[in-house]
Amino acid sequence: MTASFFRMALVLGLLSAIGPFAIDMYLPALPSIGADLGSDNSVTQLSLLSFFISFALAQLLYGPLSDMWGRKLPLYLGIGIFTIASVGCALAQNIETLIAFRFIQGIGGAAGMVIPRAVVRDMHTGVQAARLMSLLMLVFSISPILAPLAGSAVIEFYGWRGVFWAVMVAAFIGLLLLATQLDETRPEKDRKGSGLGSAMSAYRFLLRDKNFLTLTFIGGLGISSFLVYLANSPFVLIQHYGLTPTQYSFAFSINAVSFFAVSQATGWLGERFGLVRVMRTAVTAFSLVMVVMAVVMASGLNQLPVMAAFLFAGYGFLGLVIPTSAVLALEDHGEIAGTASSLMGTLHFVIAAVAMVVSSLFADGTALPMAAGIAVCALFAFIVTQVALGRRAAAAPAE
Repeated sequence: MTASFFRMALVLGLLSAIGPFAIDMYLPALPSIGADLGSDNSVTQLSLLSFFISFALAQLLYGPLSDMWGRKLPLYLGIGIFTIASVGCALAQNIETLIAFRFIQGIGGAAGMVIPRAVVRDMHTGVQAARLMSLLMLVFSISPILAPLAGSAVIEFYGWRGVFWAVMVAAFIGLLLLATQLDETRPEKDRKGSGLGSAMSAYRFLLRDKNFLTLTFIGGLGISSFLVYLANSPFVLIQHYGLTPTQYSFAFSINAVSFFAVSQATGWLGERFGLVRVMRTAVTAFSLVMVVMAVVMASGLNQLPVMAAFLFAGYGFLGLVIPTSAVLALEDHGEIAGTASSLMGTLHFVIAAVAMVVSSLFADGTALPMAAGIAVCALFAFIVTQVALGRRAAAAPAE
């Protein structure tokens, strides 16, 4: 792999991490935000949910814009909105204001989630795309690995408001990277014919593409399992198991290390066995581990080390599911890669938002409802994979 290949992965990974950075760095602050602004846990969690809702829906906008305007201009727009909203979050004096600015922050952060995937599709397909996507995810891992730790340190010295000032600085660094390190990958000639009408046509086409939808739902259910953990873990690990914010950050980061370390094998495994076979096997192992975890915890073995061991193993397999499902979903849609990436991202986060809302209905502060929610997402991913792809998919690997 060339130096430019690694440079592109670094830049795209860091741009992709800006939005999630505003989630992961913020997690250790949730209990203290509730206490400071006088809101209970369920209302405080709305500040997280509002971000996810706008983050999901705004992706529908950025993909078509990136097909019409090129990849860079919509990134400038999104990161600029994100930066301004971060200041609003830092200055919020009540939970309602914080929820509103988190919603706006999600609108801006969505650009960094959609457009880097389209850039990958602009440059590569097949196994090469899987390699770049997995490298991008390795850089992207800086957020769930380091952001909670950084958030804990910032909260210790500057309180929860310091988290949003730090996020603003991260967004400004993203703007500098965008201006100096990223070349435009969608040339002017490819933008001709792209408009709102063509975007609507592309969305209708994609919504009738069973292969695209199947792969998108598999990835979305996998992501949902992680976001159910993300939304509930601060309260379960800090308030139920008694971890400090710093200890929680280490526990959260360990799962991220598993996820992103295993994802680096995607390219090698895809070349050897085919991306479809890798994905199907990984989904099976992921669902098995998570379902066994829920059963074991329901039987009374619900200690933190038990849960942590299962999560570490399960999210390792998920590290193979996410990049392969994304690459395969975009494989046949190079001409509308931005729009396809938008719809995929929106569906991912809509599925995740539904999973988070449903799991919150059963939350009681203990670990079992969270574990059950994760297992249900994993089980549905397995069912969709088996029923929709069928056995013949394994016999036709993508090269």
